[in-house]
Amino acid sequence: MTGEIVFDPLLPWPAIWVLGALALVSVALALWRGMPGWALRLCAGLVLVAALTQPSFQEEDRAPLSDIVLLLEDQSASQRLGDRVETTASAADALEARLAARPNTEVRRIAVPDGEGDSGTLLMTALSEALAEEPRGRVAGIFLLSDGRLHDLERAPTLPAPMHLLLTGHDTDWDRRLIVKNAPAFAILGEPVTLTLRVEDDGAAPRESETELQISVDGGAAETFRVPLGQDIELPVTLPHGGLNVIQFSVPEGAGELTDRNNTALVQINGVRDRLRVLLVSGEPHAGSRTWRNLLKSDSSVDLVHFTILRPPEKQDGVPVTELSLIAFPTRELFLEKIEDFDLIIFDRYKRRGILPAIYLDNVRNYVENGGAVLVAAGPDFASADSIYRSPLAEILPAEPTARVIDQGYRPKVTDLGQRHPVTAGLTGADSWGRWMRQVEVTPNESAEVLMTGAEEKPLLVLDRIGEGRAALIASDQAWLWSRGFEGGGPQLDLLRRLAHWMMKEPELEEEALWAEATGQRMQIIRRTLADGVGAVTITRPDGTEDSVTLQEVSPGRFEAGYAGPEIGLYRLKEGEQEAVIGLGPAAPREFEQTIASATALEPVLASLRGGAARIEDGLPSIRAVGAGRPAAGRGWMGITPREAFETMDVTRLPLLPAWLTLLLAAGFIVGAWLREGRR
Repeated sequence: MTGEIVFDPLLPWPAIWVLGALALVSVALALWRGMPGWALRLCAGLVLVAALTQPSFQEEDRAPLSDIVLLLEDQSASQRLGDRVETTASAADALEARLAARPNTEVRRIAVPDGEGDSGTLLMTALSEALAEEPRGRVAGIFLLSDGRLHDLERAPTLPAPMHLLLTGHDTDWDRRLIVKNAPAFAILGEPVTLTLRVEDDGAAPRESETELQISVDGGAAETFRVPLGQDIELPVTLPHGGLNVIQFSVPEGAGELTDRNNTALVQINGVRDRLRVLLVSGEPHAGSRTWRNLLKSDSSVDLVHFTILRPPEKQDGVPVTELSLIAFPTRELFLEKIEDFDLIIFDRYKRRGILPAIYLDNVRNYVENGGAVLVAAGPDFASADSIYRSPLAEILPAEPTARVIDQGYRPKVTDLGQRHPVTAGLTGADSWGRWMRQVEVTPNESAEVLMTGAEEKPLLVLDRIGEGRAALIASDQAWLWSRGFEGGGPQLDLLRRLAHWMMKEPELEEEALWAEATGQRMQIIRRTLADGVGAVTITRPDGTEDSVTLQEVSPGRFEAGYAGPEIGLYRLKEGEQEAVIGLGPAAPREFEQTIASATALEPVLASLRGGAARIEDGLPSIRAVGAGRPAAGRGWMGITPREAFETMDVTRLPLLPAWLTLLLAAGFIVGAWLREGRR
């Protein structure tokens, strides 16, 4: 029970002070004039002014409340290293028992697991949420059992009581980690990209000046190098192929090292071509030449060299050669000296007319067999005796002309195989495509693939692989009708661009491919094939165990399945002869970037209310009660601040000047003053 006098004024306090001042002035005037009743006047004025303040005696029935101590137990991944789990659990049990044994004290024990994804240890977030659930006026202390490696320090709340840190780990702990400081998302094929790596030792590490660094690409054989410790390493890397390249760097685990989870780094870089060099040879000017030129020039990654034969050798028009402004066709330079510089050669309505000798065309054949690409857009001349097929190129072309030219309107149609092939897959709306008016009848090779048909269901688009290279034939020169919008046009831009990029071996247009797209620790496995079905994909985890995943067909020739990786690291995928690798999450998660226990990050927060830090291995500190603002930690002890909080159960008020008493006193003093002054 506690009591106090409280006031509930009838008027604002300034008005009461003014009335009190007037009463004092009147009493002073009576004293100056020698009136004997001044003292009674003073008492009457005081009673009236006091009555205006309505004084009361308030008595409260209070129930004391216990102090609350928050005990946060770090259970993140870095706390599972060494003996930290057992150390933390036993220390938390002992500290909870000590705190609970203190009078009027409650303990709130809070486990702090890993944050979602790779967000790390969120100690301050957990502390903020715990403080939001408790009355801050009852929180007497906060204890953190952790390695001090947290990742949300910026969310530290304003503390109502001292906070202390009990560090796990040992003074003898040491760890070696591999850091990749810069890794681009894209790199140009054939040009080295410089990565900056660093190998660092933390804690009580042995004195070594260098270590081994192993590098592997796409899970292949690793190369080993000796690298210095504690220094930035500039490492030039040339990507071996286009598309996704997964590069793994690792250093061996040292004797007594705390963990090897941060000894590996995964870098995923997409290999892209700098410039795709294309040679376009037009046999004669025609409406389709501009279509090819506009298509290739619209792609900023294509470097186009275009020649149109305007004046063949047999043309006799009487114009002196010295007066011609035409550029001579540099046949020797293009087809002997620099042919290997091109990624694709396009013959657009070209026919044999003595400009390219057989030896040059034979060199083109060798170029394709060694990995080059040739595309023929056939006009009527392809079916004539001057056809380019009647040359050494016959060995690499995917179809043979029958000498028949079909002059009739037809709508190109994608074949069943074409619906699966990445060049023509997804080209829908064939019923609304505009017609083409001419087609050369051809007979495909046994190994060729017919993706589109035209008039009389004859092959229109034929592809083939020749040695290391590729060849394609469009058995018509009418694609330009689509670009002009004839009868609604058609997808000539998508078709011709995909065709050109397939011939230049762009990875995303391969017919048989297996790859995965990662999002966090999930991957979407994608298998593309020309076959009717595929087998299950075998997934090899980072620890060597295997899983089998069945794919479902989502569109013709495309099979997909989702997979959640149970751990972070490098995964290998295999289905038939197709293999792929993918990295899920960082090879060294945020929890393992720094693993040596340290109070450095938390020192500013601890110092705000004079809290302290100590190692558990040095023994649990004793608990003391300290006043607010006093040092809360010392050698072998840590303090909590008793809050002396209470809950008011009942409140009783007794007026000190009730109305009847005020009237009686005031009237008595006024009458007494009047009688005394009147008698005199």
